[in-house]
Amino acid sequence: MSHPYGQLDRPPLSQRALTAALIRPGALWTSITVVAETGSTNADLLAAAADGAAGGAVLVAEAQTAGRGRLERGWESPPQAGLLFSMLLRPDSVPRPQWSWLPMLVGVALAEAVQEYAGAEAQLKWPNDLLLGQAKAAGILAQASADAVVVGVGLNVLTRLAELPPGATSLAAVGAARTDRDPMLRAILRSVEKHYRGWEEAGGDALASGLRAAYRKYCDTLGRAIVVTLPQGEPVRGVASDIDATGRLVVDDGSQQRAFAVGDVTHVRPNP
Repeated sequence: MSHPYGQLDRPPLSQRALTAALIRPGALWTSITVVAETGSTNADLLAAAADGAAGGAVLVAEAQTAGRGRLERGWESPPQAGLLFSMLLRPDSVPRPQWSWLPMLVGVALAEAVQEYAGAEAQLKWPNDLLLGQAKAAGILAQASADAVVVGVGLNVLTRLAELPPGATSLAAVGAARTDRDPMLRAILRSVEKHYRGWEEAGGDALASGLRAAYRKYCDTLGRAIVVTLPQGEPVRGVASDIDATGRLVVDDGSQQRAFAVGDVTHVRPNP
């Protein structure tokens, strides 16, 4: 007979408990919804945004059937093993060009929460992959629609090594000190709120708000030999030297400094 939780070591999230912990007057978060399954939490919130949903809505799914990451890559997770959620933000007071910082802001908040709650050393691969060691544990996807931005997160929490694709890991797989999903999600959303408020109050200025400095602190790409694969054109090889004021990756290719707003980055490791 199957247990109503599915698996005893993977209990479901409680919408009621999350709402009680995170929704309060003046808070960034205005609603927390937990569903057993959906196609994509990002797609659902983009549709809600088009219908006029308020900013601060959070949608969490225990399983996704059409989850995806950057560059149209799929994102799969066993039911109740990860944290799959999206946030609807309406940064009305921030100039639109600065919205490009939002996925990086969420990356900083995610890394901070993973380190402080789970006790696992986390780093960021530009622009928005969370690494534990050199393996990917989370991805972030931001999509803008009219006056709203939906930022989705997929974090592997209780996923077992046998369930993970090559090059991926989870909090449980690296032996994190704490892997309870409910307090982990609370920690992430509180961290997002803290950094978002500071960024918003600074008018989206990543330097004045401290966001650029925080991102640089967690960014494992800086100082590495890398290859940047572009949507069009030849791959660029060089050393990642900085993150500029707009969030672009600055690469020294040996003859000039080049800044990239998009691109798939590969960390080049020395041969053994």
